[in-house]
Amino acid sequence: MRHLRRTAKLGRTGQHRNAMLANLVCSLIKHRRVTTTLAKAKAARSVAEKMVTLGKKGGVSHRRLAAARLRAHGPQGALRKEERKNWRENDDVVRILFDEIAPAFRERQGGYTRIIKAHQRQGDAAQVAILEFVEMNVAGGAGPAETKPAAESKPKQEQTAGASA
Repeated sequence: MRHLRRTAKLGRTGQHRNAMLANLVCSLIKHRRVTTTLAKAKAARSVAEKMVTLGKKGGVSHRRLAAARLRAHGPQGALRKEERKNWRENDDVVRILFDEIAPAFRERQGGYTRIIKAHQRQGDAAQVAILEFVEMNVAGGAGPAETKPAAESKPKQEQTAGASA
């Protein structure tokens, strides 16, 4: 019996499951939104919430804990200066977590992610879900989502007329 065992097994061994969740959370940090199955999204949500909490705490020890949990290591081999800079800007998930995502949630006490149920996958009828950060502008990257007031937005007819002129 599995009484008081709350971990979703997801049909994998423990090491495979931890590696998969780490990769899923790394993709969430890089892209701010991930599409996956509902079961995987629910399992990855708790890992992502804990990583944002570590990011909010800051400090070297918390960075090391996050890097260990996410299995985030530096680039392999010798890189040129431009390649190293490009990797740091785009692929260093620990830097992105601590410098961009965590400051956006500084005032929030929890609930950093949301799960949106989508369609069923045609091949195996699995429930697909979108895991994303709450109050994050997906297109712009970091920072709270900005909404335009209704007075500033142009009517649709004016937008199309201005584009064709």
